[in-house]
Amino acid sequence: MTRQVTVYSTPTCPYCHRAKDFLKEKGVDFTDLDVAADIEARNTMVQKSGQLGVPVIEVDGQIVIGFNRAKLEEILD
Repeated sequence: MTRQVTVYSTPTCPYCHRAKDFLKEKGVDFTDLDVAADIEARNTMVQKSGQLGVPVIEVDGQIVIGFNRAKLEEILD
């Protein structure tokens, strides 16, 4: 099953790196959007999540705020 996964992140965020490493370990393809450089992506992230903090992870339309491993495993499994 192909999932649509987007990670809204910044290059300096340690939790963003952990989230992306976790997705790679799970073999999940994802789009990584750098909200520090991409204003449009940042605006989309805030509109979808109400959050300025990163990471914000979208899996098939479901928003996960921060690197919540348990929630991601629940959605992905």
